[in-house]
Amino acid sequence: MSDFALFNQLSLTEAVQRGIDDLGFTGLTAIQAQILPHTLAGQDAIGQAQTGTGKTATFLITIIEALLQRPFTEDEERYLGEPRALILAPTRELAQQIFEDCVALTKYTDLHSACIMGGVNYDSQLHELERAYIDILIATPGRLIDLINKNFVYLDRLEVLVLDEADRMLDMGFIPDIKRLIGRMPPNTDRQSLLFSATFNQDVMSLAYKWLHEPVFVEIEPEHKTSDLVEQRFYMLAEDQKLAVLEEIIASEEVDKLIIFANRKDQVKRLYDKLRSRYDVVMLSGDVIQQKRERYLQKFKDGQAKVLVATDVAGRGIHVDDVSHVVNYTLPDQPDDYVHRIGRTGRAGQTGISISFISEDDAFNLPALEKHLGTKLKLVQW
Repeated sequence: MSDFALFNQLSLTEAVQRGIDDLGFTGLTAIQAQILPHTLAGQDAIGQAQTGTGKTATFLITIIEALLQRPFTEDEERYLGEPRALILAPTRELAQQIFEDCVALTKYTDLHSACIMGGVNYDSQLHELERAYIDILIATPGRLIDLINKNFVYLDRLEVLVLDEADRMLDMGFIPDIKRLIGRMPPNTDRQSLLFSATFNQDVMSLAYKWLHEPVFVEIEPEHKTSDLVEQRFYMLAEDQKLAVLEEIIASEEVDKLIIFANRKDQVKRLYDKLRSRYDVVMLSGDVIQQKRERYLQKFKDGQAKVLVATDVAGRGIHVDDVSHVVNYTLPDQPDDYVHRIGRTGRAGQTGISISFISEDDAFNLPALEKHLGTKLKLVQW
């Protein structure tokens, strides 16, 4: 969690802070508090948040700060139609809303923004592109490609890319367009890239890891920490008992689909190797290449594999509705990760069971988890 609660704690440029003050923003929303310390430091980021959580201000503030801190020097050549930052949105309504927020936040700066989208007079948009250098361009994909093909827009010096509502872009069939646009940009190591989405399925995640460079991942959980549909069990046992207890759980008739979480990639691999001879099992970790990850997850979704072993990072893209059980083979170091893990079951109105193994090694993480959940956990001796 971030230590920041207020915008004025972020050491923003005075012009940006004045724009924020005019809009009446004081306290940071959950996503702003968690993402801004990373993005203001220049890191790539993936943010999961619903509309109305402050994500637009999050990426606009990041862009504006980045551009103000890297002004063009007098001897650097600039060209018309060559934006420094690009925000891609799936719909005209969203593009227009972002543009209005952008104008408000850049009010006290010299940055010039433009918004281009289909269904709007072509000539007026061309005039906007040609009347001044473009710092921030907000666009829908179709119209942008059209203008690029006619040599009115160039993306070769782009410094920041934002993809907003990536899940909707997928649904609307924009991904081939965006791939073409990304092909005209500097590589992901030479630009900052931010991706926001209300939902994160495997398709969105695979795009994110292709187009972003070592992104931080922020998922804003709903206000209530854990679902009432998930029964949480905590078993005290010795480290060397874990595997045998796990096999008893897998063998029980009530297990439909099971996800086993471990903290490290080597633990996931070791578990996978021990279970694969006896069960239909797949694994997801950072060491598994993207193509295989997609294939393994599909097998799990289709029911060809009953058991999935995963790390927290790999588990982020798992949205399967009929997971009956989650096992925390090791208790996570971060309480947020516990909430995320057990949220893989008890989905779509179904009930689920979460089982956590608590050995001496895991006990260190218990106090922070109890504090986070606001309850004393009931531990049962296995």
